[in-house]
Amino acid sequence: MASKDLYSNISQAVAVVPAVLTATNTSAGIDLAGFESAAVLINTGAIAGAGVFNVTLEESDASGSGFTAVPASKIQGTLPTPLAASTVYKLGYLGDKRYIRTVLTLASGTSIVAGAVVLKGNARSKPSA
Repeated sequence: MASKDLYSNISQAVAVVPAVLTATNTSAGIDLAGFESAAVLINTGAIAGAGVFNVTLEESDASGSGFTAVPASKIQGTLPTPLAASTVYKLGYLGDKRYIRTVLTLASGTSIVAGAVVLKGNARSKPSA
């Protein structure tokens, strides 16, 4: 029987600490070194003042520069436009860059409660940290 041990094969990194966002939020780059796959979970809460936020994923080979939008062909799932209240979104990253980051862009309105976590999967060394 195959092991169902997901715990030892993944690691997590907070991209956006859950908070009330009132402006565009660009996360720090999340390092994918040591992992063969990644997914992004975006969770939302209340929207105030008809806040309209959109999300994009960016990728780079450097931690602090050179970020560009991930092509749609390298994303599993649909990028929501705009984010809805009290929802969880799952996006898979199929690119080959070392770093990814989230950008939650305020298009109009006041605010949204949101957070984002990057799940790094298929760890090369197990158990993962």
